[in-house]
Amino acid sequence: MPLYADLCVRLQNASRAKLRSVPIPNTKANLSITSILLQHGFIYNVTRGTIAGPSAADYNAAPEVRRRLWVDLKYRADDRPVLEKMNLVSKPSRQLSMTNDELLRWVTGRRAKFVSPLRAGEIGIINCGKDGWFEAKEAMRRKLEGEVVCRVS
Repeated sequence: MPLYADLCVRLQNASRAKLRSVPIPNTKANLSITSILLQHGFIYNVTRGTIAGPSAADYNAAPEVRRRLWVDLKYRADDRPVLEKMNLVSKPSRQLSMTNDELLRWVTGRRAKFVSPLRAGEIGIINCGKDGWFEAKEAMRRKLEGEVVCRVS
């Protein structure tokens, strides 16, 4: 299972359980995805830490296997999670890449490659390989193509 699949499951389950923060493995992919979620307001904060808890001092002294990213989840005034769903689009059995034209169709409300269009308030996360990780609309603006990893609402 790809590491980003684990991230999607952890964050979705933590928001359903109404947890304040959740530790996730410290990888470049996880840091990139959580940065996108932070920019779009789905999570409150991302802090480096260890298995024991969020602390930058402990993070620098800890061995690589004990390092974690601590994600603080965001909730509305009525206690509903802002991050309600985080669904994989690409799966190990079916990896889905889109060209720039297909991304344009997908983000503007039309079906592309049998994937239902993005709805209002929903974002797609794209792995553009060496160019990095982007939100779908940003990848489309930059004329990039890549693997459609997940959709978040």
